[in-house]
Amino acid sequence: MIQIAPFLSSEADLLADISRATFAETFAPVNTLEDMAKFMEQQFTSEQLKTEMGKPGYLHLLASYNGAPAGYLFLKRNAHPHLQQSAALEISRIYCLQAFQGKGVGKAMMEYSQQYAQENGFTTIWLGVWKENAKALAFYNSFGFRIFGETDFMLGNDLQKDWLMYTMIE
Repeated sequence: MIQIAPFLSSEADLLADISRATFAETFAPVNTLEDMAKFMEQQFTSEQLKTEMGKPGYLHLLASYNGAPAGYLFLKRNAHPHLQQSAALEISRIYCLQAFQGKGVGKAMMEYSQQYAQENGFTTIWLGVWKENAKALAFYNSFGFRIFGETDFMLGNDLQKDWLMYTMIE
């Protein structure tokens, strides 16, 4: 059974652990250890995540599979200037631990995002995804996401390119 629930600020250490593990599983094989370490130290410390968790319009969610932490979702009330949509929800992070991939966890998190957007009056969901991440691109395409631009993403000292993608909420 998959459950999705908000992280509590007291769970910042768990969020940091899952953030680091899922990011490493996904990107360490194709990036340098130095770039990975620098990025994770900038983004995924308990202190940094506690700061994020306290911001208005930010929602960190834990996905559990049969009671075990399986992934997480970070949603932001955040319009993108290229979309010309003021009621936009950004999926800032959506990661599933490899041990739980193929079990519907990613799908459940995406469906949660869509339902959350619909219930809260958002007309658009958007995200950024690394251009080289074919698995993620296929996943987002399966939910109707389409490319609307590109952006720079700094991973440590490595400047990478991400696609910006969106889907409309009906």
